[in-house]
Amino acid sequence: MMKLRDKYYQEVVPAMMEKFNYKNKMAVPKLVKVVVNTGFGKLIGGKLPAEQKKIYEAILHDLSLICGQYPAITRARRSISGFKVKKGLPVGAKVTLRRQRMYDFLERLIHIALPRTRDFRGISPRSIDKGGNLTIGIKEHIVFPEISPESVKVMFGFEVTVVTSAQSREEGIELFKLLGFPIKED
Repeated sequence: MMKLRDKYYQEVVPAMMEKFNYKNKMAVPKLVKVVVNTGFGKLIGGKLPAEQKKIYEAILHDLSLICGQYPAITRARRSISGFKVKKGLPVGAKVTLRRQRMYDFLERLIHIALPRTRDFRGISPRSIDKGGNLTIGIKEHIVFPEISPESVKVMFGFEVTVVTSAQSREEGIELFKLLGFPIKED
């Protein structure tokens, strides 16, 4: 099986140049970064500080196993009493992957995690915005092979955004199809 980065340079670039009539291979859209983002505000709301710390440390540990990089903690910008959130309270975590880690993560996502997802029938083309970026929600983090379901303390979902340098939605859809993402036909 060909690595994702090699596939991009050997197959995707020539195919995209032919389809969209690019004069230069540097004009072909490419993957810029992958942002993995999760919110755990609901899980820790109304709990004691010691319990909150245990929950978000378990989430950070699992997210770092999945991404291969330690996540940055996102904190609440303001207090919202209805959601039991105080300013500065950790409410989420995010990881920005670039270069080799990005390609490694995407290979695991395409070939292992998405097929293991329950009732998965492909990614909807509507998940791609007008800038050619793909955003997917994953409901259970245990679909990744790095996570042992027996040792999971807290189940959580997260969002994966694949940022490209595509100029239009059509370019983005074609790029993802050529890379091997399971994009459904409309």
